[in-house]
Amino acid sequence: MSTLIRILTINNKFASMFRFKQFSVDQTGCAMKINTDGVLLGALADADEPLSILDIGTGTGVIALMLAQRFVGAHIDAVEIDESAAITAESNFKGSPFADCLELFPVSFADFFSVYPDKKYDLIVSNPPFYINSLQSPGAKKNLAKHAGDGFFEGLISGVAGHLTEDGTCWLVLPIDTAELVKVLGTQYQLYPQKIIKVYSFNNDEPHREILVLGFDAGQSEEERLVIYDEPKVYSKEYQKVLKEFLTIF
Repeated sequence: MSTLIRILTINNKFASMFRFKQFSVDQTGCAMKINTDGVLLGALADADEPLSILDIGTGTGVIALMLAQRFVGAHIDAVEIDESAAITAESNFKGSPFADCLELFPVSFADFFSVYPDKKYDLIVSNPPFYINSLQSPGAKKNLAKHAGDGFFEGLISGVAGHLTEDGTCWLVLPIDTAELVKVLGTQYQLYPQKIIKVYSFNNDEPHREILVLGFDAGQSEEERLVIYDEPKVYSKEYQKVLKEFLTIF
């Protein structure tokens, strides 16, 4: 490798690195970069002292790493179908302070559930592809990361239902329309909303995301709201509080 190519490679790697307070995430080869949806899910997903956690579609591995920071002692399995993203995520895991509690599986969630039919989790999280039967984005990798084909969410929900512990919960971050579909699918597998967190860019906007919490308890669910900005480029105190243990800007 020439000196110039080596320098460019090193510079590209540094450019793709996202630094958190306790770990760093290389985004090389990952179609979906670190974004607000993912870090909110990693910061908010909760369970009562979970010992087993599953991250479906881990991408860069950022959500799994955030959960590892929060839940000391939990073992976290992370599934990623895209080969290059899986390689990057595994490297991020190994380079983190939490390497001993993270395990990467470079397969689809359907294959993972098929190979491990008896695994149960106290907490399952996913920031899944969210465009359903819509115009595909340019590039195969981004299509895989952003677009869900027919039956994707039914397969996801049925798999989750078979692998949650009795008191476990599944946390998903979804666009509003997709969240409504998932709620309907959930009831078919005895998974019901336990909590709904509506996410707003600004206080007077319509919500653009829901963080949907599913579990086997059919009782009444809680509803909360989270506003990201007080004004353009000014994060709300609530958003800062949620992410202050992770983001270096807070």
